[in-house]
Amino acid sequence: MKVAVAGGGSVGMAVAADLKEHGHDVFILEVDPEQVARFQPHVDVRWIVADACEVSSLKAAGMAEVDVMVAATGDDEDNLVISLLSKQEFAVPRVIARVNHPRNHWLFNESWGVDVAVSTPQLLAGLVEEAVSVGVLVRLLQFEGGNTRLVEMTLAEGSSIRGSAVGDLGLPRGAAVVALVRDAHVVVPRSDTVLDVGDELMLLVSNQTEDEEIRQLLAPST
Repeated sequence: MKVAVAGGGSVGMAVAADLKEHGHDVFILEVDPEQVARFQPHVDVRWIVADACEVSSLKAAGMAEVDVMVAATGDDEDNLVISLLSKQEFAVPRVIARVNHPRNHWLFNESWGVDVAVSTPQLLAGLVEEAVSVGVLVRLLQFEGGNTRLVEMTLAEGSSIRGSAVGDLGLPRGAAVVALVRDAHVVVPRSDTVLDVGDELMLLVSNQTEDEEIRQLLAPST
């Protein structure tokens, strides 16, 4: 897979190095030539001195052949522009954008060409909630510009669905259990998989389904 990473800062370098280690063809676009000269010897990927906010620079870098763009600069405005150009001008199949300031998260959607927005503060908050909350619906990630999200709930004592099979949950249209974690093992559920207390359910939910619908279905009985 060919991946372009816009931004040669600590985040961009870490992403690029990890992807290269996993066998992907990766290059970094960085506008600052001094940054490139300083870190190129330490991150063994192809570096290009270019402004990723310019169509001509992206074209010269071979963006038309890229499978994934990672907009990882430290500036949200730049990441939005990079995402939009990647999607509209070069039809990059997958655009992942870094959100630096949580208040800007709402902008990172399909209108700006973003398939997946990654906000570190929101991700950390979600992981903390996921670790300490039982019986509470937790949003973990958003996909497809916010049209689909991954949510998690750990079944609590007294849950009304304890002992129910996944196929009998009556989930609303646009929601599906895609995995569950049981005794530290990931289980790909079948329709006859029976749920028990402590199971961590992972659900993909479309934007047509309200979180409250899922909460009411999975919450403990009162």
